Amino acid sequence: MAQEKANYPVTMMARVLDVSRSGFYAWSQRRNILGKRRARQQDLDEQVRWFHDRSRGTYGAPRITADLHDAGVDVDRKTVARSMRRQGLEGLSTRSFRVPGRKIQAQCRHEDLCERTWDHGRLDAAWITDFTYLRCGEGWVYLCAIRDGHSRRVIGHSMGPRQDTDLVLTALNNARATRGSLPEQVILHADRGAQFTSWQLDEAAREVGVRMSMGQTGVCWDNAMAESFWATLKVEYFYRHAFATRVEVWGYPLVVDT
Repeated sequence: MAQEKANYPVTMMARVLDVSRSGFYAWSQRRNILGKRRARQQDLDEQVRWFHDRSRGTYGAPRITADLHDAGVDVDRKTVARSMRRQGLEGLSTRSFRVPGRKIQAQCRHEDLCERTWDHGRLDAAWITDFTYLRCGEGWVYLCAIRDGHSRRVIGHSMGPRQDTDLVLTALNNARATRGSLPEQVILHADRGAQFTSWQLDEAAREVGVRMSMGQTGVCWDNAMAESFWATLKVEYFYRHAFATRVEVWGYPLVVDT
């Protein structure tokens, strides 16, 4: 009837075929609604696939949803997750990891000056630092990075075969060189690792006018900004490559930006 309604009246075709005219119109309306819904679904699938490809296949539903919102698309995370399942798309997830080594008694203790608020509304108000472990064919490489809590950029970092305070001092000096002159009493927030509670770092921080800040022992949320960065760095880059030597790891691109 839909194909022939341009040639014959709907009323006549309904009488000949012994169907109701209202039933035909109801069917036509449902088909139009389903067609529009399918078109919207295809359009969303294309946008989800585009953002997934732009992330080099690393983003999952939450981050693609955020990108869609930034692009002005009103959609919830569950709808994006269904679109990804339809297309066989998946984001990358973190791996379980146990920190090697043993606990060392803290030489210095500092109060928490951030209290999980990393962005203080301006540059060089709070810096966040931490260590992470990168494995290669020759063993471990230790990476220390310092990020600005406001811009979330890495402003200083250092790598080495040993996890010691010297790596923190090198990263701090690199951060100072990136920034130049510093405002009075920049906060440097870290966890309670032995490298950050050492007398050596405490004296260096006092000399340059940096106030040390630390969260509670064993509470990862107190240094969540650093932990989030390590997860992104490893999942989206490091785990996707193989490094035979420490020299290859030291040369991998860690962006330093103001």
